[in-house]
Amino acid sequence: MATATTHGARDHARAQEGTHAEAMPVVPAADWPDPPCAAGHLVWAETVAGGNYTHRVLARGTELRLTDLHGDACAHLLLFVADRPWERLNVADTVKVQWNAYLGEGRLLLSDQGRVLASVVADASGRHDALCGTSTLVRNTERYGDGTPQSASPAGRELFKLAAAKNGLQPRDLPPSLSFFQGVEVREDGALDFTGSSGPGGSVTLRAEQDITVLIANVPHPVDPRPDYVSTPLEVLAWRAAPTPPGDPLWEATPEGRRAFLNTAEFLAARGLA
Repeated sequence: MATATTHGARDHARAQEGTHAEAMPVVPAADWPDPPCAAGHLVWAETVAGGNYTHRVLARGTELRLTDLHGDACAHLLLFVADRPWERLNVADTVKVQWNAYLGEGRLLLSDQGRVLASVVADASGRHDALCGTSTLVRNTERYGDGTPQSASPAGRELFKLAAAKNGLQPRDLPPSLSFFQGVEVREDGALDFTGSSGPGGSVTLRAEQDITVLIANVPHPVDPRPDYVSTPLEVLAWRAAPTPPGDPLWEATPEGRRAFLNTAEFLAARGLA
């Protein structure tokens, strides 16, 4: 189809309607095949290509499932409270408050206000990282020859900048991130061991405990020792559910977690949000 004229370009563009690619959002999300919930509850359905990013605002109680489809995705994640982005994911507090540097089922993702942004309600991967953050322009340029967003080897922080700008945020608003599906362990001498992926099909499910803005960059882990830029598609699905209630085993698992949930509940109640 000729695209040299405006009419030709228009006809070509319209002819793409209904075309499906391996990596793309599905709109409406209810059209996603074989959803993990009632189709009408699905609010986000997307496959994110390797070396790409996505973002979405999710309501409190929404559950978000990330799946490493082919075994080489790495989902770098940032969270912000939707209407007050100065409250954001604090990786240091997430680690130190819970006395644990390893992410997994039952862990909470905390802000620097001592409140819960999201909880990890299921984990079928076990290969995650809260220590290394994401890749940078300088590092990717050194390793792969380029780290700009339009290159074949975009850096995670550069993609986060794009996702942030689309949500009214600036580069200075970007804290260290968490990553899922590529593991790192700390040896006795303090050195880091890259443990890689658990294989295709690994997934992790988060529950939003406040209204949150989610930024995701799907790029190689910064300590992945492979010389090539290896990043495969990431599936992102989210559906309406309910926040964690008092008395839930997740709420009551530890004194530190219970305090974080209480801090969250008190703040939301004072604003008439819970």
